[in-house]
Order: sequence, then C-alpha cells, then structure tokens
Amino acid sequence: MLRKISQKKIQPGGGSFAIVASKYNARYVDAMVRAARAELRRADAKVRVVRVPGAFEIPVAAAKLAADSAAPPDAILCLGVILRGATTHAQHIGEAVSHALAALQIRWLIPVIHEVLLLESEQQARERCLDRRHNRGMEAAQTALEMARLMRKLDSKPAARRG
Repeated sequence: MLRKISQKKIQPGGGSFAIVASKYNARYVDAMVRAARAELRRADAKVRVVRVPGAFEIPVAAAKLAADSAAPPDAILCLGVILRGATTHAQHIGEAVSHALAALQIRWLIPVIHEVLLLESEQQARERCLDRRHNRGMEAAQTALEMARLMRKLDSKPAARRG
C-alpha cells in the first residue's frame, strides 16, 4: 500500500545538504528534486543540487561530495527513477546503486538518503513522484533532516569509557 507523505513540522536547523539527482526520467526526478528542495528550505538549510546523467552515476557524485573534507554536507539525498523494461538491466542498476550508496554512508559516516526508485511502471512513477501526497522527494528531505539532527546528537555525546 502506498503511504501518504505528510508535511511535518520542521524545526529550523539550517545545515547543508546535497541532492544528487539523475537527469534520466527527468519528468519524475525533477518533481522529487523540487519537493526535496522546498522541504529543506523550509528548515532554513542550504541546498546544493548536482545532476548526473543516470542513476548509475549517482554514487560516484555522492562519494565526491562526501569526501569533501573542507565542507561535507550534513546528508546527501540521492534521487532517481529506474523503470523496468524487458530485460534485467534495470534490476542490475538498482542493485549496484543500492550497494554503493550503503557502502558510501558507512565509509564517510554521512547519511545517504536512498530514493533511487526501481519501479515497474510509469503509473508507479507518477504516484511516487508527481503526486504531492506521495512524493518521495519530500520524504527523502524529511529523512535527511532527521538523520542530520541524529548525527549531530551522536557527535555531541561523550565518548563511552572502555573498561
């Protein structure tokens, strides 16, 4: 069942966020980018958008942003739409992107929000990207804000003593 995304009360916290978005399937991805950007700006956050050709290129751009020791973002939102076709190519891309993004966030200890959607049909894309009630870009931004707050909180905890 498709879950409605509700606009949450945003705590202005500022911060710096990066959105890495695919140009492929632009109609759907652009709608997610707009929703994510709007949600982050409601929190007074700085937003940088980086566009890549397709979903497969998202991890390398996200890794470059995460590795920026001078100004790493508080979280990186990865947005893309992969539509299944007649072959298994879409599945391979989806799995490769998922594995790379998981490894990336653990390597750099920066939340990487994975909204690279592997969808069965354009109908699913319309529902998850164009419908304001279910826009996964808004959901990604809410998750990024929550994770950035959590990471700041974890950073401020005193180190545990080892016995």
